[in-house]
Amino acid sequence: MSQDRPKRSDRRRTLVTPEGIALPLVLASRGTRFGALLIDLVIILVLMTVVTIAAIYSGIGLLELVGKEFDKTEGSLKYSLEFLVILYIAVMFLFRHAYFLFFELGPRGATPGKRATGIRVAARHGGRLTTEMVLARNLLRDVEIVLPLVALITAASEGGIYSWVSLLWFGVFALFPFFNRDRLRAGDLVAGTWVVEAPKSKLEVALSTTESAASGTSTATGASYKFGEEELAIYGEYELQTLERVLREDRHEAMVAVHEAICRKIGWNPGTGDERAFLEAYYTQLRARLESGMRMGQRKADKHA
Repeated sequence: MSQDRPKRSDRRRTLVTPEGIALPLVLASRGTRFGALLIDLVIILVLMTVVTIAAIYSGIGLLELVGKEFDKTEGSLKYSLEFLVILYIAVMFLFRHAYFLFFELGPRGATPGKRATGIRVAARHGGRLTTEMVLARNLLRDVEIVLPLVALITAASEGGIYSWVSLLWFGVFALFPFFNRDRLRAGDLVAGTWVVEAPKSKLEVALSTTESAASGTSTATGASYKFGEEELAIYGEYELQTLERVLREDRHEAMVAVHEAICRKIGWNPGTGDERAFLEAYYTQLRARLESGMRMGQRKADKHA
């Protein structure tokens, strides 16, 4: 247990959102990432096998149709078969990348393998994942794993220097996460992403706040925090959930950073020493505003909505 703590603390990072909100997170371990990849590859292999079997039966039917509809001139079936093979390779390539693109662009930011192991993909700049990020990190996987493995298998039959070059190519990319402190793949480095542990506990329906928070009055300083419509309108549900997480974790340095960020946004003087009272009051009033908007048929998912 005592040995595990230093390893976990070594993986702790602070992610700063575009709003300046500091969120603590833990990077996924290399072993967990490898396990998630294996699960995803098994799922992909099963799905590709099913699609392949269906394609074979469809191909047989198509070839029979071609044979009936056209004269069996020399090479006609050969060209049809080559076209089907090329089409199959293209579909499998798109299918494999569509799998990662579909799941990692979802609200969880994780494939089934990542969800099973409790990790997810996140943008290192603190914003949301984009299509370009997910495409880049997954296209690079071909350069990191698929191409060197194919080259290694091909060169193994020939031997010589090509085998060593292929092995070196594969080794450099396979060991890449061991040579940077954030455990980034080459694909993560290019895409601006990293893989982090997903929160294991779900947020409750509402964060219970004190009576003073509901009234906007601090019990520590007596300051009264009342926010106007314009000051509350800059954030939506996504930011509310982020603020809720900060209040639940109750980490002083995170609350100070969030307090300063919100004050900058709404034009208040941050001050010091009463950060939690300020955040609780802002959270309570923002939640009330959003819930009121939902009852009126209005919904603000985030600050961009």
